[in-house]
Amino acid sequence: MTITIPPELEADFATLAQTEGVSPEEYLRQLVEREVRSKLPARKPLKSLYGVLAQYGPAPSAEEIDENRKEMFRNFAREDDEW
Repeated sequence: MTITIPPELEADFATLAQTEGVSPEEYLRQLVEREVRSKLPARKPLKSLYGVLAQYGPAPSAEEIDENRKEMFRNFAREDDEW
């Protein structure tokens, strides 16, 4: 994409870019980017995984998990059990 800038504006533009410490091309890119982003609808921020899972409370501890496994498999059939 090519943009033509009138000569009288080009000098002012170069001065502004110099005060920002960037090239005129980079300054123009930043201006266009700001303008385009200001016209786009705001994006809804994403929830972190912690926020999504917060409703379930804290995770069980390793001891609680071991206890639950023992309870779940307490009456599970074993090889030494007869039918």
